[in-house]
Amino acid sequence: MNVIEKNNRNNGNPEPPAYAMPQAHGIAEGLVLPKVISDLDDDERLWVPQSDRVHFKPVMLHATQGYFINLLRVRRSGVLSVHHHTGPVHAFPIRGRWYYLEHDWVAEAGGYAFEPPGEIHTLYVPEDVDEMVTLFHATGGYIYLDEKGNAIGYEDVFTKIENCRKHYEQVGLGANFVDQFVR
Repeated sequence: MNVIEKNNRNNGNPEPPAYAMPQAHGIAEGLVLPKVISDLDDDERLWVPQSDRVHFKPVMLHATQGYFINLLRVRRSGVLSVHHHTGPVHAFPIRGRWYYLEHDWVAEAGGYAFEPPGEIHTLYVPEDVDEMVTLFHATGGYIYLDEKGNAIGYEDVFTKIENCRKHYEQVGLGANFVDQFVR
């Protein structure tokens, strides 16, 4: 960062001295992604296909701690999946709305939803919603189920990383493009 950028960061006022001691050994590198929420309509290649008109955009893929943060974008209505989580999930709807068929609440833009580990639910996007975007923070994995409760699929931070690698290679960004999100 040059002096001008640093001064603009603090409106030109002098900054106090920075911490001078070394960081702890092995600490992961921090991550700052500008406009993650405000620029949802950026480069379409950043959105990784998950199924027909369902895409995700990675924010943080924390392999060493077993969680991922991503934006999920859905451009269709109907049932997305029956699933349960092996860990807690925090959801922050940004556009549109969705709900679980098993609950009486609706997750709407500007809100928050918590999903406890082990709960089985069916994500549904209503007919009148053209686009739903939600920021999900998921620890552990998702286990996808059929109507009888049999496991039919699995997703976690490692499958997310692999799907990103394949997609980014295919769209010309290169497989290593995903590395910026991995910790």
